[in-house]
Amino acid sequence: MWLQDRGAGIALARDLKLAPSLVSQWGSRARPIPIERCYQIELATAGAVTRRDLRPDDWQRIWPELATPPCAAPVAPVALASPAKAAPA
Repeated sequence: MWLQDRGAGIALARDLKLAPSLVSQWGSRARPIPIERCYQIELATAGAVTRRDLRPDDWQRIWPELATPPCAAPVAPVALASPAKAAPA
């Protein structure tokens, strides 16, 4: 699990201004991670840990916008090339 990296729980607790013991309880699954903390964790970990990771069973219900795939990057239109003309013989 993501909190088992040495020091990750302490760093996350510091970033979220929480007691390290609370974050440790989340990591050991002694206490569930509150829904309202999931987005904060996603931001604090720069997306390394997502809301989907934290709530695998119900993220679609809580954050339906995550179920929609992100829009693809715009692609510049390709100009149609005219067929090559044969060289005069």
